[in-house]
Amino acid sequence: MKPAKQILPLIVFSQFCCTSLWFAGNAVMPELSLNFNLNEEALGHLTSAVQFGFILGTLIFAFLSLADRFSPSKLFFISAVFGAIFNLGIVLENNNLNTLLLLRFLTGFSLAGIYPVGMKLAADYYDKGLGKSLGYLVGALVLGTAFPHFLKTFTGTENLPWRWVIVATSLFAFLGGLLILLFVPNGPFRKAKGKFNFNAVFRIFSNKKLRSAAFGYFGHMWELYTFWAFVPIILAAYKLSFPTSDFDVSFWSFLIIGIGGVSCVLGGYISEVLGVKKTATIALLLSGICCLAFPFIFLQASTVVLITFLCFWGIVVVADSPLFSTLVAGNAPPEIKGTALTIVNSIGFAITIVSLQLITYLHQTEPVYSLSLLAIGPALGLWGLFTKKRA
Repeated sequence: MKPAKQILPLIVFSQFCCTSLWFAGNAVMPELSLNFNLNEEALGHLTSAVQFGFILGTLIFAFLSLADRFSPSKLFFISAVFGAIFNLGIVLENNNLNTLLLLRFLTGFSLAGIYPVGMKLAADYYDKGLGKSLGYLVGALVLGTAFPHFLKTFTGTENLPWRWVIVATSLFAFLGGLLILLFVPNGPFRKAKGKFNFNAVFRIFSNKKLRSAAFGYFGHMWELYTFWAFVPIILAAYKLSFPTSDFDVSFWSFLIIGIGGVSCVLGGYISEVLGVKKTATIALLLSGICCLAFPFIFLQASTVVLITFLCFWGIVVVADSPLFSTLVAGNAPPEIKGTALTIVNSIGFAITIVSLQLITYLHQTEPVYSLSLLAIGPALGLWGLFTKKRA
């Protein structure tokens, strides 16, 4: 059965709208720090709060097999509504670090019903060509993540204060959830589960190929979100180090992160020629090289060189993400496909917290060379992809 032509664009656009919640707080971090008296470590803590909420949410969703037992479309909508509400709470004037951490945590929890459930929706509609479908879907996530930085470029005036970035992302999230509820019913390849099977979680890693894909994804995640979180910090630090440089930090943060959305889509097409695993391997290797090369690029007094390099890094750092998801979905038994995607995502995001906290801590004393430690992820990911393990 061939899915209707509008299904994939609807899922992609809705995913873009809803995932704009992810870095909404990061985009207005300077204003949050100023208005609520936050310290320099707040970026790492608030970003980690979203990740921790997402992890707990995905664990609960996985152990209850919610994406397999209930309608993914309704689950997506409910999660989008709650995510929009919790995100909107940031604009309240009586917030402090603790309330902001709670709101970002709850936003992350809500995203557990959006990102992996969106992938489940795509997998339920596209049995063949799943790689390209997930490429568009992860591309939407990347653009959604970058979108608040784009909105931030229009703020700073009385006509559009920073709070409108938060309001706009919440409205987009509600719209995305509503579109899924109204126009994306259950897919033809969906297999509903009548009850929770506790062993489903442990079956995920009994497959050798699935394990290999998962370990590659884990290495990729060590690098990805920490890189995204530090892009505006890198650019701001460069402007301080080289005062003659003149560029808009928010705009280039949007472009450097957002350009990865294109690579997700292109990676899906390239994988049809080179193969999914080989394409993912190339992207992971190139991003690892970028981690090691970063300090030498940063110390050059050339804005063009730095931004060009960061754009290239933004392309390769996420190009393998939909490919690993394709490998996971393709090797998981159909009846636990949603659970597999969810639990692998959960572990991956747990790894991002460790990476974020470590780099945030080291960045205070070694702001340049500390980011080279992101190379640990690609190195371990490549090792996981090619180390022979018993089935």
